[in-house]
Amino acid sequence: MKDKKIYDKFTSSQLWQLKKGDERAFDKLYHTYKGQLYGNLLKIVKSEEIAEELLQKVFIKVWQKRGDIDPKKNVEAYLFRIAGNMAIDFFRKVANDRKLEAELIATSTANYTHIEEGLFHRETTESLSYAIERLPPKRRKIFELVKLEGKTYEEVSNMLNISTSTVNDHIVKATRTVKEYLIFKGDLAGIILISLFL
Repeated sequence: MKDKKIYDKFTSSQLWQLKKGDERAFDKLYHTYKGQLYGNLLKIVKSEEIAEELLQKVFIKVWQKRGDIDPKKNVEAYLFRIAGNMAIDFFRKVANDRKLEAELIATSTANYTHIEEGLFHRETTESLSYAIERLPPKRRKIFELVKLEGKTYEEVSNMLNISTSTVNDHIVKATRTVKEYLIFKGDLAGIILISLFL
């Protein structure tokens, strides 16, 4: 509460000072927006430790790129855009790092009283359904047959008169597309769901 009373406004003149490398202006920027940014990041990544780490990276980047700041633009929008990009980069790293993905799944699912409620809540299933619907028709059909109906690559190959390598190619690309959509949505439960079951 104390911080909120002291750091209640950040002016364009202070942005100019920050742009020139004024550390006091940077300190005020940090204390003015750290709470909001942390809360937003925590909602996205569902981990206090990761949210704190990303928050620090946001402000490191702001300081490193201070010369690029446009004092005429909304600083809050600027900060939230950087934070959003940090979260997206984090989820991309998770999607490409199996060990990190497993650790995140373990820590995140521990937050749910019932794992089913955490993974299959309405918003996640809706996001997943929408992501699948956005796939090209043929790719969607193959994805649904393999991932949702449990058919083998060979069965789908025979059904659609295509090679198993073509089936595999569609599955790889479809899974990547669905994951990318969930990453941009910041839907951690959805990412966990597709990682565990799809």
